[in-house]
Amino acid sequence: MAAKPVDRRAKRLVVLVSGSGTNLQALLDEIATTGAEAYGAEIVAVGADRDGIEGLARAERAGVTTFVRRVKDYGTREEWDAALAESVAAHEPDLVVSAGFMKIVGKEFLARFGGRFVNTHPALLPSFPGAHGVRDALAYGARVTGCTVHFVDDGVDTGPIIAQGVVEVRDEDYEDEGVALHERIKEVERRLLVDVVGRLARNGYRIEGRKVVIQ
Repeated sequence: MAAKPVDRRAKRLVVLVSGSGTNLQALLDEIATTGAEAYGAEIVAVGADRDGIEGLARAERAGVTTFVRRVKDYGTREEWDAALAESVAAHEPDLVVSAGFMKIVGKEFLARFGGRFVNTHPALLPSFPGAHGVRDALAYGARVTGCTVHFVDDGVDTGPIIAQGVVEVRDEDYEDEGVALHERIKEVERRLLVDVVGRLARNGYRIEGRKVVIQ
């Protein structure tokens, strides 16, 4: 049987943001510098759960289509989740990237995008999941922490891990409640996300249980 030809087209990315959009900017910069075909992906839309944020402004400056789906505009969280899923699906993404998106998606969204929804977390999962990964690592007395890029499932930071980056915890990190530590983690996180999304897009991948294999 002849080998299946490798799909070399630039994959379509929808990126979701809630704030300043620094991870989004890292992706935009890499694609602009490298070229969508060489990088393996292009950002076709950016969605948010809030109006008036810098993440949306970054997308608009780059000429990328944007949309906003606010939870408060819907009668139930389920209705919001379905509307978000519909808005993302309209752009026919190959991958969806949470770049600081601070809402937990629901069953409808995961039914459509499970196994291709990428998220980052500021700790070395499975340690310190949830909203306070940096604070919790310091409280535990960890000497190293870092960041994780993973696929989203229906748990809280429990999806299959794609890649991780390690960051040393310094003694002075306890003096500023982890502010400097979080900034060092963000720097590693941006580089890791750009690398991972590009490799997923260029090479393809499969998920075997909890293991992600990039071809």
